[in-house]
Amino acid sequence: MFFVDTLEFEGLGNRSYLVGGPRAAVAVDPPRDVDQVIAAAAKRGVRIAYVAETHVHNDYITGGPELARITGASYLVPAAAHVSFARTPVADGDTVTVDEGLVLRALATPGHTPHHTSYVLEEDGRGAAAFTGGSLLIGTVGRPDLVEPRLTEELARAQHASAHRLADELDDEVPVLPTHGFGSFCSSSQAEGDATTIGRERTANDALTLDVDTFVAEMLAGLDDVPAYYAHMGPANAAGPAPVDLTPPGRADAGEIAARLAAGEWVVDLRSRTAFAEGHVAGSFNFEGDGKLATYLAWLIPWGKPVTLLADTPERIADAQRELARVGIDRPAAAATGDPAAWIREGERLASFPRARFADLAEVRGRGEDVVVLDVRRDSERAAGHVEGAVHVPVHELYGRLDEVPSGTVWVHCAGGMRAAIAASLLDAAGRAVVAVDDGFDAAREAGLTVTRP
Repeated sequence: MFFVDTLEFEGLGNRSYLVGGPRAAVAVDPPRDVDQVIAAAAKRGVRIAYVAETHVHNDYITGGPELARITGASYLVPAAAHVSFARTPVADGDTVTVDEGLVLRALATPGHTPHHTSYVLEEDGRGAAAFTGGSLLIGTVGRPDLVEPRLTEELARAQHASAHRLADELDDEVPVLPTHGFGSFCSSSQAEGDATTIGRERTANDALTLDVDTFVAEMLAGLDDVPAYYAHMGPANAAGPAPVDLTPPGRADAGEIAARLAAGEWVVDLRSRTAFAEGHVAGSFNFEGDGKLATYLAWLIPWGKPVTLLADTPERIADAQRELARVGIDRPAAAATGDPAAWIREGERLASFPRARFADLAEVRGRGEDVVVLDVRRDSERAAGHVEGAVHVPVHELYGRLDEVPSGTVWVHCAGGMRAAIAASLLDAAGRAVVAVDDGFDAAREAGLTVTRP
């Protein structure tokens, strides 16, 4: 018998796995904060004998080298991956014995990267689970455009072939256990569900139901924006990341917060968008700790810019610090918790801005008031329909394009409210009058606003 423990990282849309038998296990695509992998192994009472990477990741910093160092495990990395650290190179068909009756077999599945490798767990000689990394995902495949633009079509075709190889070699009942595809931007498209099998993918995955030319054309047409911080992940992983430091940051008082803002550093408020709108440090930005914090903060912040975190509790700071370390934002410059009134100096006041619904925007427009409507969704979302007359600047581009937002009060919206809150905080910090529309986009048409296509 074997076990598979799933470690889920909702903020990044990824999963890692610990799989093994009664005595030993292998960790597949481990996160940078390896303590939870070690804890999972301790709970099972097993030794981590192997650490396996499916590829050099482009969306997060791996904990593979550190986990292998701490546990003494063999570090399995695709042989064709260009890395500068010691590892055990694995090629197509290579096997390792994880525990009695349990063998892990490497299966070359290029596409997401040229060297991408899946791992098939075989129990008594029969395929029992497939760890597919960024190859075959749930209803889709990993995107092929993160390595080199000139290779994108070639890798897209390789993805199609790799998906078919997995389907040809494995039985219908074999679980497919991908690393990406749960909201990750490494996925070529988003799919429903959180579990699948080879058999289910045969009937539901475009890579297995469409001919290669149609599949490639449709996938390439549907690729969305790439988070800017991805450019830093691959090189860091190829070099071998440093161990993560999760010790608490120093405490910042009101004077230090003001000084860091004056120096052009980022001060990030992790509280809910409701609390932030009601009262916040002027000049601070709102990235909710419960949202996709790592993705959007790492996407927007100038790389290497010091960041100070503000939150209700020390626990929220610790959670954010852990999540940010996964994308290479290693050490907050400082942090503060508690009552926001303590984050400002004597004589200063907290800033605020109103929140609204699409019905409120319709009412304001109905009165003939001249307001700026700013849509901060991605291009693909806007293509499905937008509020007539809305200015469009995706949230990940807004920090560098604030001067393109027309003068006047800005009513900013996204698809649900989280990104609008980020955008509203950026505009507010720049001194703009802003209203954050905290509403689902479907409510725009219901409120009587005209929704059109480009």
